[in-house]
Amino acid sequence: MRRLNTRNIAYYALLIGLNVVLTRVGSIRIGGGGLEIIRIGFGGFPIIFAGIVFGPVAGAIVGAIGDIIGMIISPIGPYMPHFTLNAALTGVIPGLIMMRCKDKDCKTSFINLFVAIAVGQVITSIVLWAYFMRTLFSIPLATILPGRIISQLVNIPIYSYMMKVILSRLPLALDTK
Repeated sequence: MRRLNTRNIAYYALLIGLNVVLTRVGSIRIGGGGLEIIRIGFGGFPIIFAGIVFGPVAGAIVGAIGDIIGMIISPIGPYMPHFTLNAALTGVIPGLIMMRCKDKDCKTSFINLFVAIAVGQVITSIVLWAYFMRTLFSIPLATILPGRIISQLVNIPIYSYMMKVILSRLPLALDTK
């Protein structure tokens, strides 16, 4: 786990700001029945980045605080803590998977990044998100799942490639102790 110091707090704040802007402003939203059904964008990337680079606790902090601030600034329906937990897990899961990597080659391996991001996105962006939408708002899975699956088939490889490029070109990102 990374130390909580002023520099890391500044990084977390930057990632939270990126998450809020990319999720609330830089996304394409497709709604139905007064609720958001599909969101296409890169809002999850800063959360995943925090989890992989700074550790799962940082991923949870960036995800949860980003969701809460985003909800205050630009609400999309009523506040549901379920989605805040989901946002936190978006950073925790890839962070936990990548904790086993101790050297730069392992941390910048496309396959390792792809697996970590894919596991996290399938659990949070497809399974849990669809479950919460069905349970809380009675939206049928047949309505939710196709769009979520398609968006993640696009997002996961893009997130993995972006992460690989950033980590391989910014060695500072790996040395944030």
